[in-house]
This record gives sequence, structure tokens and C-alpha cells, in this order.
Amino acid sequence: MTGAHGARPAPGPDQPPIPVRLASLNTHHGVGEDSRHDLPRLAKVLAAADADVICLQEVDRYFGERSEDVDQALLLSRALDMQLAWGPAIDQPHPGDRDRRQYGNALLSRLPILVSDVHRLPGTGEPRSALRTMLELDGGTLWVTATHLTTRSADERRAQVAALTALHTEGMAAGVLVGDLNARPDAPELDPLRARFTDAWELAEDRGDQAGWRFWQRNEGHTHPARGPHRRIDQAWVSAGVTVASARVLDAAGASDHLPLVVDLRVPSGV
Repeated sequence: MTGAHGARPAPGPDQPPIPVRLASLNTHHGVGEDSRHDLPRLAKVLAAADADVICLQEVDRYFGERSEDVDQALLLSRALDMQLAWGPAIDQPHPGDRDRRQYGNALLSRLPILVSDVHRLPGTGEPRSALRTMLELDGGTLWVTATHLTTRSADERRAQVAALTALHTEGMAAGVLVGDLNARPDAPELDPLRARFTDAWELAEDRGDQAGWRFWQRNEGHTHPARGPHRRIDQAWVSAGVTVASARVLDAAGASDHLPLVVDLRVPSGV
């Protein structure tokens, strides 16, 4: 097994799938339901997920007053003792010699990050990007593409989804695409994604919302808005061969306007 979830199996043709726990959260640049920027609170929520890989959207790096002008990606990676891959969507110079003003996607990992690259997505308005990484498993590899799609129109999301799907080529084997898609899983603009990937929530052998007081929403996977969620826009999609043991939505403890999605993947060994 991977990460902190037990000993990993040695590679071999008859080895069982490799377990990987993946979490995803739109962090709302660390500003919670109380309108406070509180990075330690966010780090505590992420630590509670006990994930091998954490994909984050709406992360700031020296962006400005709303996030106290700090490098959120670096601080979170240090707080959780995880490797960091960074994928800016907004990248602007600051006056003088200051660090660049950035905003985008971050990936935190207990697993070695072998490859990391950033791809601009088509569209107008707020820039959007995809962060693609290859992670090393004992006996395999996993490609993770993390993203945050536009809110502007279904047509623009369709173009972005087509670009995302093209990033996962035939030779890449096991992969997962994850993030805030700003569309329901059955939305027509996700058709290009469905041709290559499957919704992890639907594949999960066990699924549900741990926030028990939301009894009327149990097993729905709603992640937004955090207070009274009724939209399943934070999703994970897996390539052929990757199975899903469980999927669930966790409580965000007021740290964001989204709730965290956690999926327990089973990745084929030897790929």
C-alpha cells in the first residue's frame, strides 16, 4: 500500500492493485465561511483526509491582501510534510524584485513526483490551467491532472475538457483527472471526458457523505456550497483499469466554501 496506509507491495506481474488515497478541495484561497483567511485551519482539514495525494484549486502565492500575501502552496506543503507541484493559472509580475503574483492549482504528494508540467486551457475571462504530474508508486505509476474549469459557459468548458482529455495519451496508462469542474457529472460539455475516463464516484464500491447531519444528501457527493451543499462539481475521473474502493465527502470545518472530496483508488501494478 502507499503513503501512510501500510507496507507497499513489491512489483510483479501478479501483484494486486496499488492503493492510493486522493483528495481534492477548492480552497477559496484559504478564506472560510467566516470570511477569515486561516491557513492553519485549512491545513488541519487537509491533514484529516490522510491522503497520499491532495489536489487544491484557488491557491495563492504572494497574490495580495486577501491571503496575507503569503505563499500558500509552500506553507501547506511544509505543514503537511508533502512534496509540492505548482500550476499557476494567473502569473503576474510584482513591482520591483518581489516574487511573482500567482494563483492556480497545487498538488501535494507523499509519493515521489517524477514529472510536473502546466498547460494553459482555452477560454476567455479568468485564465485557467491544468497541472499534470506523474507520481511514482512501488510497482507502478499514476498520472494526475488537476484543474479548475471556467464558470463562463458550457461551450468554453467543453473546449477545456477536450484539451484536458488530450493531455492523457495512450502511453500514459493509469491516470486520474480531478478538480473543480464547475459542471455536474452528466453535463453535456463533459462528453469528451467520458470517452476516455469514468466518474470515480459512480465506480466507488462504497460512497457517502461523512457529515451525518446531512442525512437527506447522503450518497450524493455534493461539495458546494459548503453550507447546504447541493452541487457535485468537485469530481475525480479515472482511466480504464483504475478501480475505486470508496468515495466520500468530508466536512471542511468552515475552512472553504467547498467540501473536500476523497477517493480511495486502486491502481494496476506494473503500469
